[in-house]
Amino acid sequence: MRLMMKFTIPVERGNETARDGTQLQAIESLVKATNAEAAYFTMIDGERGGYIFFEEADQAQLTRLNEPMLAALDAAIEIVPVLTIDDLKRGLPN
Repeated sequence: MRLMMKFTIPVERGNETARDGTQLQAIESLVKATNAEAAYFTMIDGERGGYIFFEEADQAQLTRLNEPMLAALDAAIEIVPVLTIDDLKRGLPN
């Protein structure tokens, strides 16, 4: 299933981890671990954040992906399924 992970990093923790290098390390590890098909980074409601798009068939693996971001960055994480246009076409009646 194709998923979108949205994450935000609190400002104070983001400042600390940007200075000591753990922010970039955690995000690079996440992108690699998910084998992301796309990854975008931006500001979300005034905090550092991003969107990672990836495939995952085993729900149990989400814990493996979430925990490093939670522990290293105090990140808030949301994961939702997403559709391509082809998925949408298959799901909608003709």
